[in-house]
Amino acid sequence: MGSTYSIKYVRSEGVAPQAELKAATEAILAEIDLQMSTYRDDSLIEQFNRAPAGTCQAMPKGVLDLVRAGNRLHEESQGYFDLTLEPLLDLWGFGPKGQGEAVPDAERLAEVRQRVGQQHLKIEDEQLCKDVDVEVDFNSIAAGYAVDQIVARLGELGVTSYLVEATGELKAAGFKPDGSHWRIGLEAPRDDQRVAQRILQLDGYGISTSGDYRNYFEENGQRYSHTLDPLTGKPVNHKLAAVTVADSSTLRADGLSTLLMVLGPDAGMAFAERNAIAAFFVTREGEGFVTHGTTAFEQLFAAGDEQ
Repeated sequence: MGSTYSIKYVRSEGVAPQAELKAATEAILAEIDLQMSTYRDDSLIEQFNRAPAGTCQAMPKGVLDLVRAGNRLHEESQGYFDLTLEPLLDLWGFGPKGQGEAVPDAERLAEVRQRVGQQHLKIEDEQLCKDVDVEVDFNSIAAGYAVDQIVARLGELGVTSYLVEATGELKAAGFKPDGSHWRIGLEAPRDDQRVAQRILQLDGYGISTSGDYRNYFEENGQRYSHTLDPLTGKPVNHKLAAVTVADSSTLRADGLSTLLMVLGPDAGMAFAERNAIAAFFVTREGEGFVTHGTTAFEQLFAAGDEQ
């Protein structure tokens, strides 16, 4: 994933030795990398991406589970979540094969959009099939999936109290040795420094934040976010700077934070309230930011400390 991971856990009776926990974690990450990475040519998903339209390829359970999770988000949002945006990300310069960040011309954009659309993916038995030359990119949900897989394996090895983080997605449960909850800070979306905006106590929830404040480019005074709208093929253009989602499934939190970032502050808040999603929105307002939590978020983190 081209990033880092960290695991904190409480040693107690029945917990496997640290070396065993580390080896188990790295085995999971290596397997995910080999199956789902768009940054290595030999991964299973890149082999599928290179294959022509009309191809079916046998895939392991993990890959099919991610496609099914993506399909659920795609259907729930009427297409605003899409796993096949890699050609568009490359076109705008944000993907692994991008040739530098720049605004493409309308003709090229229309051409590439013909190769995008999750409806062109099908699961048949244990195979993944495509009827158009689409490319799958799991970057919007793979890290959350990795956290969930690591948490499940640590549980099998006796760990009951943990804070597991991979590429910024995280999940925590149980208590620290002093009896306190695991606490995490939500970062204020500032370009110049890192500031905690809200402190959350976590127990059994995964947390994912998506934002446009680290990965963007500017051209002719216009800011272009790395978050693309699948229905236009262009970067989103709204005032939502970041959104954080809490869910018992870190995979789902990861996908939902991306989806809400695409929808923007108004449609995103409406979608989150309608579906009882625990989400925290940070919106640009002039030179500053305004924050709004959904009903589910405020109920879940009623005791959260404001900074």
